[in-house]
Amino acid sequence: MTASPAAAAPPATRHARWHAARKRWRHSLRWRLVTLFLLLALATTGVFLFGMQRVLQSGWQGYVKPLVADYVDRLAADIGSPPDVARAQALVARLPVSVRIEGPVVQFDSHPERRAWRGYGAGHGDDDYGAEGWGLVRSTVDGHRITFGLASPLPRDRPRIFGWLTLGALLLLTAAAYAVVRRLLRPLDAINAGVARFGSGDFATPIATPRRDELGDLAERINTMAGSLHGMLEAKRALLLAISHELRSPLTRARVNAELVAEGEHRDALLRDLGEMRDLITDLLESERLASGHAALQTESVNLPALVRELVAAQFAGASLRLELDDTLPPVQADPMRLKLLLRNLIDNALRHGDNALRHGAGADDAPLPVITLAREGSDQVLLRVRDFGPGVSDEQLAHLAEPFYRADSARQRATGGVGLGLYLCRLIAQAHGGALDVARAAPGLAVSARWRL
Repeated sequence: MTASPAAAAPPATRHARWHAARKRWRHSLRWRLVTLFLLLALATTGVFLFGMQRVLQSGWQGYVKPLVADYVDRLAADIGSPPDVARAQALVARLPVSVRIEGPVVQFDSHPERRAWRGYGAGHGDDDYGAEGWGLVRSTVDGHRITFGLASPLPRDRPRIFGWLTLGALLLLTAAAYAVVRRLLRPLDAINAGVARFGSGDFATPIATPRRDELGDLAERINTMAGSLHGMLEAKRALLLAISHELRSPLTRARVNAELVAEGEHRDALLRDLGEMRDLITDLLESERLASGHAALQTESVNLPALVRELVAAQFAGASLRLELDDTLPPVQADPMRLKLLLRNLIDNALRHGDNALRHGAGADDAPLPVITLAREGSDQVLLRVRDFGPGVSDEQLAHLAEPFYRADSARQRATGGVGLGLYLCRLIAQAHGGALDVARAAPGLAVSARWRL
């Protein structure tokens, strides 16, 4: 015999499956309610059967058994002693009972087919049917034994059928209860999906609320809260855009005036600070444009390996980089200017941390070069990864690297990089292309990967 997969699984696997199933059950409110209903139904049935058994038992002992005993005495007296077969036949014809007489003189059985139908042979009397316990057996003074019974007793498998029917009805009630609970809690699916949309920044579609119960009220409150949050975010975005636009004009005038200052250390410092402010405003405006997602892109067919080589040759000609590009990648629909911005920020970040590694002891000849990888991942995704071999970051810092204005160094010195918008812009660009940005520790260094569909 072939063992079932569950039985053939090792104990550790079965334990893991049981743990996973138990975790899913604890997480599912529907199944917990159905389990509660099933346990309640079983407990109610058990208590009812136990109570009815006690009631019937006490009623039988106190009322029914004396009446039955007196009636059987009268029937036995009517048959007589010695037993009269004619009277017994008349009794069977008048009442739905069976009579069997066993003794030294009279041998009579009104229903001999019952013993054959039940499969009993010699040596099995009616005591096997419970006649003695029910008080249906009488003995005469001349040594005869008269056993009374029902003419058409219930078949032995009838209680079993009733048991299966009861179990089937209980299962049907459980299924009906699950359907009702499922219908009552159906708004939770819509609420869950709506909260996920709001969390990702999509406020265009509110939660559908066809119900007018407490779950419907909860969905309405969540929609109201989401509307308030959306309004606050839009007001913040509009204010940020307005400030950024308004700062551009005086910043441009300040830069023109700075050009008129005599050359020297102070002029260079002033131009550098103005340039940093210009880059900050440009990054802020770009981040707010990209926050609207795909609508901000100007897509066209892009040859990714050629784009990477073009950017490296134009802006990082003097840098030491290692390229691992898959030239068999097909062209993709993307925004080339935004992809160049993404790649430029990633390379700047890798070079900055790579230079930091050189300053902390690695030789120029034996230090690993930052690696730019462009390859197919799976059947329908493209992977763009830039890895450096710098000191890396801690686990606590890793979770915040792609947040706006976050920098791993608390001092925020100029030598360690810009203002903390580079990886944030990269994440927005990847998301606008329908992909995602992943930042991981590479031991040593940091690996930043952007993925999107071909």
